[in-house]
Amino acid sequence: MLPDFNFIEAVNQNFDRATRQMNLAPDLAHKIKVCNASYTVRFGVQIRGKMHTFVGHRANHSDHIEPVKGGIRYSPDVTLEEVEALAALMTLKCALADLPFGGAKGGLKINSKDYTVEERERITRRFAAELIRRNLLSPALNVPAPDMGTGPLEMAWMADQYRRTHGTDVNAMACVTGKPLSHGGIEGRNEATGQGVYFATLAYLNSKNADRLSFPKTTVEGLSIVIQGFGNVGYHAAKFFSAAGAKIIAIGDHDGYVQNPNGLDIEALKLHHAASRSILEFAAATSHNQASEVLNVACDILIPAAIEGVITEKNADQINTKLVVEAANGPLTPGAEAMLALRGIDVLPDLFANSGGVVVSYFEWVKNLSHMRFGHLQKRREQSLNSQLIKELEGQGMITFGPEFKLSAIEGPTERRLVESGLEDNMNETYARMEAMQRKHGGNINLRTAAYIVAITAIADRYQTMGL
Repeated sequence: MLPDFNFIEAVNQNFDRATRQMNLAPDLAHKIKVCNASYTVRFGVQIRGKMHTFVGHRANHSDHIEPVKGGIRYSPDVTLEEVEALAALMTLKCALADLPFGGAKGGLKINSKDYTVEERERITRRFAAELIRRNLLSPALNVPAPDMGTGPLEMAWMADQYRRTHGTDVNAMACVTGKPLSHGGIEGRNEATGQGVYFATLAYLNSKNADRLSFPKTTVEGLSIVIQGFGNVGYHAAKFFSAAGAKIIAIGDHDGYVQNPNGLDIEALKLHHAASRSILEFAAATSHNQASEVLNVACDILIPAAIEGVITEKNADQINTKLVVEAANGPLTPGAEAMLALRGIDVLPDLFANSGGVVVSYFEWVKNLSHMRFGHLQKRREQSLNSQLIKELEGQGMITFGPEFKLSAIEGPTERRLVESGLEDNMNETYARMEAMQRKHGGNINLRTAAYIVAITAIADRYQTMGL
């Protein structure tokens, strides 16, 4: 997060802008807005003969419905204020996507590069133990997930720590999501946020908003795309856009950016990054050392997929794109978004665009609670029906199917296909709710405000139904 960017203030500004458009009692609006509870833990771990003290946070923004849901990030820059802002976004994100979760977020102040895998495991298990002791890690109450600096490995350690502590809990594996497949994870979770960004963009391109701005296409094929960030989200977003025929002309990371107007080979860049720990000096691209300048590269779609507050009033006038898709949380300040709007640049808000991760996390949580993989009951039945249908059509000479289509049709509903289908459906339905809210307000609100109103309305209805 940039030092002059106040994330919680930005979230509150967006919240207040939305509630001004609503007939909502001020006291209820305040209750929805404020963070319900925040926790800070300080714990020690013996490393290389010395006691190291670590600081971790967990914020439960809203428990209007439980469990609360939200990732845990590892970063030397983690602050309680940042965690509370992210928790507020999670509350709204889950409500917007119609998921049965309240919002939470966590963070551990650590530079993971300073520690070995074995040391990180010990630190993570101690952090998990502190959370478990306070009911901040539980399949029924508080379900973390990966975030910046964490991944399936950290989630596996946390889930195992919970299982050791609660050996009789048959739903123990549902205490976190984003786990490896071997530890109760789900196909497609690792790439879910990046794929959700792609589905969100498609929903926009096929909407009335795209028509209003005269966007040139209803697919991403042939469009030029710039991505800031080459972590999990940026890499997978690049993969899905590239596979659909878009040209990824520039990708930025912490140490600079690479550019190729003909499009970057994403897999080759990934291999280069893995070998050199940098995207720079990639043979099939021009390298630039000024990381922030990737945001200024002219393109059809700009995707900030790194940290908060990277587009501000100071650089918004240099943005040269038709559409900004917020793959990161809070990459635009409210002032910057207003400046872009004056120039006719639309923004797909983080509340919607990067919700793919929590949507598929919901699928994983349900899978863990049901103790059955998706597609298990109906797969053989559908394989048989599809096979019979193909034989009947071909036997009557009505049509001849190619071998690839036959294999795909007869395979039946794999877990990955069901997850991808469910994710795409959720993103389309969510976008439709946002666009309907825009129409309800005569088109006088932007997509972010529409998303906030949809989410706040859902939360308010829940409070009022419960008599809270």
